[in-house]
Amino acid sequence: MNQWFYRLSLRRRLRISVLMLTVASIALTGIMSYWIAFRSTESEAFISSQNTLNKSARVLDEKFRHIIISTSSMMLSDPFKNAMEDVFANNSASYYTRLSSLQTPLAQMKLIEPSIQSVLIYTPVGDMYATNDLRNGQVRFKDTIFSEYLNTTERVVWLKDHEDPLFLGKARVISLIMKPVTEADVRDVYVVVNVKEDAISSVVTDGLLDKSTNYYLISSNGETVLPLSSQTPPFQSDSSFIAQLQNHDRGFFKHDIAGKKHLVNYSRLTMADDWMMVSVQTQSDLLHQVNRIKTITLWIMLCCAVLAFVLSNVISSFLLKPLHKLQGLMKKVEQNQLDVRFTSKYEDEVTQVGLKFNRMLEEISSLIEDVKEAEYEKRKMEVKALQAQIDPHFLYNTLNTIIWKSETSQNRDVTEMITSLSLLFQFGLNGGNEMTTLAKEIDHVRQYLILQQKCYEDLFEYSIELEDESLQDIPVLKIILQPLVENSILHGFQSMDGKGKIQISISSSEDHLVLQVEDNGEGMDVPSVDSDMRREQSAAKSYALRNVYGRLRLYYGNQADICLSSKPFVSTTVKLTIPLTGE
Repeated sequence: MNQWFYRLSLRRRLRISVLMLTVASIALTGIMSYWIAFRSTESEAFISSQNTLNKSARVLDEKFRHIIISTSSMMLSDPFKNAMEDVFANNSASYYTRLSSLQTPLAQMKLIEPSIQSVLIYTPVGDMYATNDLRNGQVRFKDTIFSEYLNTTERVVWLKDHEDPLFLGKARVISLIMKPVTEADVRDVYVVVNVKEDAISSVVTDGLLDKSTNYYLISSNGETVLPLSSQTPPFQSDSSFIAQLQNHDRGFFKHDIAGKKHLVNYSRLTMADDWMMVSVQTQSDLLHQVNRIKTITLWIMLCCAVLAFVLSNVISSFLLKPLHKLQGLMKKVEQNQLDVRFTSKYEDEVTQVGLKFNRMLEEISSLIEDVKEAEYEKRKMEVKALQAQIDPHFLYNTLNTIIWKSETSQNRDVTEMITSLSLLFQFGLNGGNEMTTLAKEIDHVRQYLILQQKCYEDLFEYSIELEDESLQDIPVLKIILQPLVENSILHGFQSMDGKGKIQISISSSEDHLVLQVEDNGEGMDVPSVDSDMRREQSAAKSYALRNVYGRLRLYYGNQADICLSSKPFVSTTVKLTIPLTGE
């Protein structure tokens, strides 16, 4: 393979290399993007669905708790206590009197909890219920589905959805069976509270369920307790599925149902510990958007491969052009034409060889160029060293604020802060260039101010005024406004009682650009700060001003200057004057 490849011409090797590199890069990018999106989407889906399910379970538990409390309150009423005393004494003579006196507490139960359909108090001396509920006299209490729950040792039992056999109307209800709480040691007495099925369903579903997700209320053995949708649970006869629900009170897992991967969340109720809420969503539906990323990536790979094949010949000719040019110059040198020079606007390997070729022909000129280049690099390094002194504490404060807002679910603020921080770095880095445009410098300081307003809420407000929009394209030294604004926030507003104000004004004066930052903070000792700013080495706190001043002098020399003025808590102004011609 290697021998075949190197037998090809350099142009063909470049064409093949470009094609292979293009396809490999896009394939790797696509695979990584799909994998990251897949993992992130799946994790977020589990968490989001679990939060929704937990909320539904809490709402349902609260509804059940309220029904139990309403029933317990009725049991504490005097009419109920009197009825229990008659039951204890096996006195059936006053049955109608007790039935009449119980109408008020029973009515109050429905008033307090509208979801209650009907209430029946079964006693050995007779059934007691609200007289406006039509009792089905043909059905004895112990001949109904309630009979199998009467001998349980539990005081509170919930029955799954069924048709009410005790009262006329065939209403669909879930039922609460409670043993009485009374001083008299009564036997064989039960309070049955029938709760409307649709009322419980609406409590769970209203505003909580995602339309793309199937939710079910089931018992521990997988039977449907209350139908929340028209769909039959696909896992009802799946023993392995039911077994996984028994591991914890709440959680999530993946499970194959009918050959498809599903994401399952569950949460057990506390008021009916044999019941649990379960949500099931297919992984394919969840990852629909992620699969679109995969399809689009494949199309991009195909298009880029075709484009790379078509353009590879042009690219190879373009890349080899400097080499052919250098080859021609070498032939001229063989003919003693020593005044030729290699020139190129690129900085590739061929250009490096050409530069060495030039230095070989004229060593003195090369040494001069090396010295000039070294001086220029030294100047750039000095500027970078000064720039690196900018205090990065605002970054730590910003990241801490993002973490806090994320933990308190302030997602909009988190998104805005991350966007501003990204733009701040983008404008600050500026592709490695020390010079930028005035428009980008304004955008840089604006993003910084947005971040600081999020970190220090209600601490200050700001405005940016540009005299002439045509000034936006003027080249300026980057990061010269941000340190001045940072001084205003950190040193000007910290001890203020009122709200701070920052005003940035930009204008032109003859052949100079004037940038002015004004605030209403506590001010400064102008003579002391000005003296420290113009000193090369100092331990004083005005390093931000000294940094900006030093960078301006390195790039603009005596043509740039900084002027300070201050009137505490009224107006503190820092005015920068730089030449309009740039560097």
